[in-house]
Amino acid sequence: MRAQRALRLQDVAERAGVSLATASRALSGRDGVSSGLAERVREVAREMGYVANPHARSLAGGSTPSVGLVVHEISDPYFAEIATGVMRIGDREGLTVQVCHTGRDPDREVAQIRALAANRVGRIIIAGSGFVDAAFQRETRRALDDYRATGGRVAVIGRHHLSADAVLPDNRDGARSVVDHLLTLGHRRLAIVAGSRLLTTVADRLAGAMETLTEHGLDPSSVPVIEAEFTRRGGKEAARRVLDEHPDVTAILALNDDMAIGVLSSLRAAGVDVPGDVSVAGFDDIGVAQDLAPSLTTVRLPMTTLGEIALSLTLQEPAARARRRTTGHELVVRDSTGAPRS
Repeated sequence: MRAQRALRLQDVAERAGVSLATASRALSGRDGVSSGLAERVREVAREMGYVANPHARSLAGGSTPSVGLVVHEISDPYFAEIATGVMRIGDREGLTVQVCHTGRDPDREVAQIRALAANRVGRIIIAGSGFVDAAFQRETRRALDDYRATGGRVAVIGRHHLSADAVLPDNRDGARSVVDHLLTLGHRRLAIVAGSRLLTTVADRLAGAMETLTEHGLDPSSVPVIEAEFTRRGGKEAARRVLDEHPDVTAILALNDDMAIGVLSSLRAAGVDVPGDVSVAGFDDIGVAQDLAPSLTTVRLPMTTLGEIALSLTLQEPAARARRRTTGHELVVRDSTGAPRS
């Protein structure tokens, strides 16, 4: 004999003619549902014999003591500093933080979101670039919508294509500042090393860089953009390509500090003096940037603060429209940049 399937909250919602989110709120006693509608949903649940899972009920109320933090690369100091901010607020609020790694694979990101939802974490924070691809965005949005329908709360960092509370770093203007710095020093033969242009962070930083080149009367198409992994190894490979294919370059801008460290490594191995022969600048100001030799000129983003704000957003009651929080940037000039040799 075939076993009867256990009743689900979805079954109650369908019988009552309401959304999954409304059914969840009605049964958990949350605000946002009229008393009459809430009583009707509860009556349907009683008639069907539905008993809410206590853990699911606590999820709907936002009281589960867990947070899922989804990052691209656990080894990347950028994400480590964001995680520090998330954990700082988590400790204060008595929340356990579970960190998941996607390797910048959009399919894996969706799988991680669904796995966290299945494990009934109360909040999910997604840190790092999205993908400039409608299909990828659609799949991520669907996974988050399904999760929020159960009462889960979401915030994203560095994403402006998702309908979720977001903390947005100053990527575009930060790129404008560092390119303006290099041009003011006198550099005209620049190269940019970056991760994939499909990453929204790369797209935003490139846009700011190209705008500034245009404002200074330069043709952006004349500036080589070398794409590689958005990692230290990618920076090494990209720098070798710059030396081979564009030997006249006097400045290299890496669109994150991890790549910039790789660039410095390759230049050192090739006997290229920094900044005497080639200036190097990065982006993010990870903790080690000031301790490199030479110390790295970069754009400082408040990464720990990004994490703190993101988790704080999920501790607030959901708003009718997605909230946006922006952060500033600071150009930090150190020893890795200087005027080009005449």
